[in-house]
Amino acid sequence: MRLPTIDELDLAGQRVLLRADLNVPVRDGVVVDDFRVRAALPTIRRLRGEAIVIVCSHLGRPKGVDLALRLDPVAARLADLGGFPVTKLDGVVGPEVEAAVGRAAAGDVLMLENTRFEPGETANDPALVRALARLADVFVLDAFGTAHRAHATTTGIARVLPSAAGPLLLAEVEALNALLVDPPRPFTVVLGGAKVSDKLAVLESLLPKVDQMLIGGGMCFTLLAAQGREVGESLVEPDLIPIVGALLASPDGSKIELPVDLVVADRFAADAETRTLAFGEVPKGWMGLDIGPRTATRFAEAVAGSGSVFWNGPMGVFEWERFRQGTEVVGRAVAQAHGFTVVGGGDSVAAIRLLGLEELPSHVSTGGGAGLEMLEGRVLPGIAALMEDDE
Repeated sequence: MRLPTIDELDLAGQRVLLRADLNVPVRDGVVVDDFRVRAALPTIRRLRGEAIVIVCSHLGRPKGVDLALRLDPVAARLADLGGFPVTKLDGVVGPEVEAAVGRAAAGDVLMLENTRFEPGETANDPALVRALARLADVFVLDAFGTAHRAHATTTGIARVLPSAAGPLLLAEVEALNALLVDPPRPFTVVLGGAKVSDKLAVLESLLPKVDQMLIGGGMCFTLLAAQGREVGESLVEPDLIPIVGALLASPDGSKIELPVDLVVADRFAADAETRTLAFGEVPKGWMGLDIGPRTATRFAEAVAGSGSVFWNGPMGVFEWERFRQGTEVVGRAVAQAHGFTVVGGGDSVAAIRLLGLEELPSHVSTGGGAGLEMLEGRVLPGIAALMEDDE
């Protein structure tokens, strides 16, 4: 897979439309987690050395214009971190935006409004694509987290302007390709999070390729139920029990390791009554909210002995301290492992950042769903559009 790079573009004095992934949590008008803003900074600095940089991104899932999802706080945080002015515009396209871009000079950074305020964004509307094309001379896609969406600012514009992949996107693709093509052995995948349905495709795709698959989080209870275990009031997706049961019974099913002990609660609350059960079953009226200490130790030992590791999804409700132990033990093991380690998914990244360990894994991904789709073996629409441009 060869992607065109920004080194192949003529950037001097050009207007560069940069699709970044600045979809960050904002509370009371303040960015509360700037991981993705920091990740976008090196590319912006590289581009503004020669060009006018027009940054675009979505924020949240607005149904039309939503004042709570304007990008003003993100622009302010980018300016603070970057140490350069960021001109935030009030629209995505239109005469006022075009006039502001026309006044800009090389080195200036402008940020368009939330792209999803435009209904044509998610529909990849040709009219919106044409309007975006009037703003810029070249396009750079550096938003891996949205590269799996065929939107106007990912695939549409890439087919109209000379285009390239940004350094962040290239790093993401390289890291995930390393897991797909002859990964160092043993290759261990750690999956967590709430639902099997969110990870079923990657589970099915990767299971034949891995040496071991460690499953915790809420998703483990559908698999435990498929084994005939008692899961109490834990989260279960009944429709998927036959599917995961067949996976467990398949020749590769022996690679799956499920919790042998659990931390359970009498209700879904931070201050719930808790018990640690020395077996992988949950009494009626209780629910599992974390893997137990024996399981955490087993998972950590497996990770430590691996040549390559992919971790997506926490082991429990890590936002609450009483149900964080499993995620913390596994997260530390991933961060300190000597093999090639990739952390993907918003919650896993949040967890490893909470532990202050985000600098230690080989790669911390800015994309959740995009990373999973790539590991399923799909060519992401945004990447496909760039490859078409290079043909």
